[in-house]
Amino acid sequence: MKANQTASGTESRTRYSDLKQMLDERRSEIQAEVQGKMRDVRAEGTWGGKNNEVLDAVESAEADIQEDIEFALVQMKSETLNKINDALIRLEQGDYGNCFDCGEEIAEKRLRALPFAVRCKDCEEARENAEQRQRHQAQRRGATSLFFDM
Repeated sequence: MKANQTASGTESRTRYSDLKQMLDERRSEIQAEVQGKMRDVRAEGTWGGKNNEVLDAVESAEADIQEDIEFALVQMKSETLNKINDALIRLEQGDYGNCFDCGEEIAEKRLRALPFAVRCKDCEEARENAEQRQRHQAQRRGATSLFFDM
């Protein structure tokens, strides 16, 4: 019995260290991208880097769109960083890698693809399906209320 417990404990430590290393690497990678983008913005003075150029209306609109896209990407990366930091906290507390809904272990393949996953594939699909049903019901209610407002 002790040999089995020791093997299980070793597996847990190995899984822990593998997942911690993966999360740390992903966090460092995204932090470097965000910091690099922020340095570029400071150096260029704008998101698109076109602050000293004279632009016509089309070029100006394209530059604005590009700036919006770049800003949105930085925001998404920042949100991902927050999720990874939360995952590292859960890992330290011993909660990382277990589904919030069913409590089962989340597949390592899923965690490698989405290191901040909080649900197993089945529970996440069920949650997404439930949300989709709720949106459809809300849209139907919204569409029917249009007829009553006339």
